[in-house]
Amino acid sequence: MRTSSFSRPSSRRGKKQHIDSYNDFIENRLQQIVDDIGVIETDVEYQVVLGKITVGKAEVTEADGSRNHVPPMEARMRNLSYFSPIFLEMTPRKEDKEFETEVVPIGMLPTMLKSSICNIAGLSDDELIEKLEDPLDPGGYFIVNGSERALVTIEDLAPNKIMLEESERYSKITQVAKVFSKRSGFRALVTVERGKDGLIGVSFPSVPGKLPFIIVMKALGMETDQDIVNTVSDDPEIVQHILENLEEFLDVVQTKEAAIEFIGKKVAAGQTRDYRTKRAEQVLDRYLLPHIGVEPEDRLRKAHYLGRMVLRVMELYLGRREPDDKDHYANKRLRLAGDLMEDLFRVGFYNLTRDIKYQIERAVVRGKEPSVQTAVRADVLTERIRHALATGNWVGGRAGVSQLLDRTNYLSVVSHMRRVVSPLSRSQPHFEARDLHPTQFGKICPSETPEGPNCGLVKNLALSSEFSTGIDPQKVEPVLFELGVKPIKKEAEGE
Repeated sequence: MRTSSFSRPSSRRGKKQHIDSYNDFIENRLQQIVDDIGVIETDVEYQVVLGKITVGKAEVTEADGSRNHVPPMEARMRNLSYFSPIFLEMTPRKEDKEFETEVVPIGMLPTMLKSSICNIAGLSDDELIEKLEDPLDPGGYFIVNGSERALVTIEDLAPNKIMLEESERYSKITQVAKVFSKRSGFRALVTVERGKDGLIGVSFPSVPGKLPFIIVMKALGMETDQDIVNTVSDDPEIVQHILENLEEFLDVVQTKEAAIEFIGKKVAAGQTRDYRTKRAEQVLDRYLLPHIGVEPEDRLRKAHYLGRMVLRVMELYLGRREPDDKDHYANKRLRLAGDLMEDLFRVGFYNLTRDIKYQIERAVVRGKEPSVQTAVRADVLTERIRHALATGNWVGGRAGVSQLLDRTNYLSVVSHMRRVVSPLSRSQPHFEARDLHPTQFGKICPSETPEGPNCGLVKNLALSSEFSTGIDPQKVEPVLFELGVKPIKKEAEGE
C-alpha cells in the first residue's frame, strides 16, 4: 500500500540534469539556432524570413498518416517513435515586398520523457498509473521505433579558456597556449606556440601551418611596434623577446595592408590580389577566435586576446607559470542532452534551409510561383535526427552518444542516466585521464567505473553532484559595468 509521504530522491536526481537541459533547448536554444540563420537567401530574388519556432506536444504518426497524442507506453508497445511536431513562422519576400507570414511544419523532434512537451509531464502518481506508466520511472530518455534510448553525458575540455602546456619535440621543449574558441556550434582550435628558436607562431583553422605572431597582430590593426609590445606586457624581460620577434619580420611587413597580403598568399595562393585580400580578411574574422566576434570591428579585441595568450606563453617559458592541468575538473565541461540535441538540430536545420533554397529555385526555373509550404520537405530534418538517435552516430564523428537504456533494474536505469563518457580513445593508455583526480571529489563516483579498456573513461556522477549552467558573457558584461566594475588600466609612469 502506497502512502503519500513516500519520497524518492534518486528518481529526481537521476533525470533532473537531462530534463532541465532539454527544456532549455526547447525554450531558448531552438530559437537561437533559427535566429543565427535569420533569412534564407536564394539566387532568384526570392527570400524567406524565418520567425518564431514552436514545438507541439508529443504525438505518434499512424499508418494512415493521422497523428494522435498518446502516452509513451503506447509508443513502446506499438514500436512507434515518440516525437513532437515543430512549426516555424516563414515570411516570403520578393523584391522588398513581404507576403503573409505562414506557420509551416518543418519536421518532428524526439520528445524526452517527463520534459515540458511530454504528454505525461506534471501528472500525479495515480494519473501516471492510469496511463500505464511507472511513477518511479525517472524519465530523461527518448523512445525511437519502440526502443528506449538515453543520451550519455559527454565530458569535454572547457571552451573559450586559455590552456597552457609544454610539448617536447626533437628534444626541444616548446611552450603552447591553446584555446577552443566556440561560437554557435562552430569550434576553432587557436594555438600560440613559442618555438625553439624563440619565434612565436599562431595557428588556427583554414590557414596552413603557422603564421608569425607579429604579422597576425599587424593584420588585426596593431600598426606600430609599440602597440604590439604594450598589448603583451611592460615587463623588460618579456619585452626583449617580443622585440626579437619584431626584428625578425621588420623587412617583411611594416603596415597592416602588407600583413594582410602576407596572410592572403598563404590562404589563397595563386589568386588575384583583390581575392587574396578579401579571403585573408574573411579568415581572420571567421576562424581566428570566433567567440570574441566575427565582424571587422572585433579585430582589435582579438589582438588584445592574442597578446594575453602570448604573455602566458612567455611566463611559462620564464618559469613564472606552471602548465595547466587538463584533468582538473574546473577545466572540464559536461555536455548534457540539451547540448547534444542542439548540435544535432543545428546541422539538420542547416540542411533543411539548403533544401528549401533548392526547392524554391527549382520551382522558379520551372515557371511556377514558389510556395514555402511545398518547398519544405519535413523528412529532411526528421530523418537526420531520427537516424542519429537510433544509431548513436552523432555529428562530428562521435559514436555511441545515444544508447539503449539499461533496464536490468531500477538502479541501473538511474546509473545510466548519470553516466559520463570521455571522448578519448579507448585503445591508448591515457593514464592521467583515467586516474581519479582530487577535484572529482563530490562530483564523480570514485568506485563506479568499468574494468578493462573503458576504465576511468566511462564514469558516473556522484550522488551529491548537481549541475551549474553557463551564462552568455554578453549578458553578464553590461550588468558588471552597471555595478561599477571597471577594466584594469595601467597607470602612466610617474603618476
